[in-house]
Amino acid sequence: MFTLSAELTFYIPQAVSLKDKRHVRRSIIDKTRHKFNVAIAEIDTQDAVQTLTIGIAVVSGETAHRQNAIDEIVRFMESHAEAELTSVEIE
Repeated sequence: MFTLSAELTFYIPQAVSLKDKRHVRRSIIDKTRHKFNVAIAEIDTQDAVQTLTIGIAVVSGETAHRQNAIDEIVRFMESHAEAELTSVEIE
């Protein structure tokens, strides 16, 4: 069994309140979880209005599959129109 995790940081320019941020966070997390069935959650910057940090984890029986899955998830999340992906750290 192999695991791989990633930390993604997004900038949400239109967010002026935590309520705006929650709306974007919910959209990104729900769409990603539904499409890929991965573990995903907000992991940091909960009080920062325009910054969203999300962690994802993939478990697989093959090392190549886990890396391909993370790459596909990052591309999917990067295409989200409401937030700009600013950094990705894969561990």
